[in-house]
Amino acid sequence: MGGKWMRWMAPAPPASNVPKCSCHRLLGKEPPNDSKDCRPGSLTGRALFSDVPRGMAKDVFQVHCVSATGRRVINKKIKRAKLLAFLETLPRCVVGMEACGSAHHWGGELRKLGHDVRLMPAAYVKLYVKRGKTDAADAEAICEAVRRQSMRFVEIESEDQQAVLAIHSARDLVVRQRTQVVNMIRSILREFGHILPTGIEAVSKFAREHGTEDQLDMPEIADGILGVMCHQLNGLNARVDGLTKLIEQHAWLDADARRLMRMPGIGPITASAIVATIGDAKQFETGRDLATWLGLTPLNKSSGGKERLGRIIKKGDRYIRKLLIIGMTSRSLMAKNKPEKADTWTAKLPDEQPFRLATVAMANKSARIIWALLTKREEYRQPIV
Repeated sequence: MGGKWMRWMAPAPPASNVPKCSCHRLLGKEPPNDSKDCRPGSLTGRALFSDVPRGMAKDVFQVHCVSATGRRVINKKIKRAKLLAFLETLPRCVVGMEACGSAHHWGGELRKLGHDVRLMPAAYVKLYVKRGKTDAADAEAICEAVRRQSMRFVEIESEDQQAVLAIHSARDLVVRQRTQVVNMIRSILREFGHILPTGIEAVSKFAREHGTEDQLDMPEIADGILGVMCHQLNGLNARVDGLTKLIEQHAWLDADARRLMRMPGIGPITASAIVATIGDAKQFETGRDLATWLGLTPLNKSSGGKERLGRIIKKGDRYIRKLLIIGMTSRSLMAKNKPEKADTWTAKLPDEQPFRLATVAMANKSARIIWALLTKREEYRQPIV
């Protein structure tokens, strides 16, 4: 006979004696005898979540679980109230989620259960969606993305970080509201021929003095609306001052923030925002990675051995990028108006270079210095000429 030699094999044990693997224990089903996935405790599993869109996202999660070999085990919707209880029944596994609203909260809760939680940017997960836009497809895409060696993950923020960032978000909101009210006051006055000097201080002074002096030459109704806007501006100024003092107090209590505040152009607000947002700076391998994450590096369109660099990418955290550029703008203006107080690197910038281009370049360089200070735990030193 030309066939292969046959070997004797022991008969398979009865189905009742086959140990159930973790995945089938969860489903309450009997594992098939020929399944390679069904080994005791084989659900090293990956429980993956995708928020159900729009109205249901607050109440329902889409869960997608696979076994150690990638076989799908669970794909269903679970109510928010039952999600934590469901995850407590799972063995320790890899949990992937999109880095979206409340993801840091859930990441912290799942870590307490012993799971390996990995947050991913939604833009990176979208590449693994096969077809259409459904919650099940999104959860499956998360499952594919979290297993990629090249995937970049988002660091889970602690509750202290979230609290500090909440202060920054509130202050940023109030500042934007104040800008809107200032523009409204200026527009009302301009319609009746009254022009205020440039700057927010001039409008704030007008708002404080409104009502204490003679009525302006305008209809009484318009003056009444102007009074409402001035009262609103006074309240917003008080809120901005209170939130600013709160951020400054927290910054002076943080060692890393104090270290950053020794840099030119970095104040308490910028230092506090950087430390609270970044967390562990060692998650970035180089200073350029941090600058790229802040959107301060040029867009690269190189091909065929030819290097083509464009404008800055403007991706990442817009708030920190804005604060850094504002700080470097102040630093550049001081160097221009008071050259004797300028540091060596700022003084060497060519005068013919566009002003905004110079400030963005300074912000890029500052981001790399920030990475070095936070990773090496060193104090800032002025560069040697």
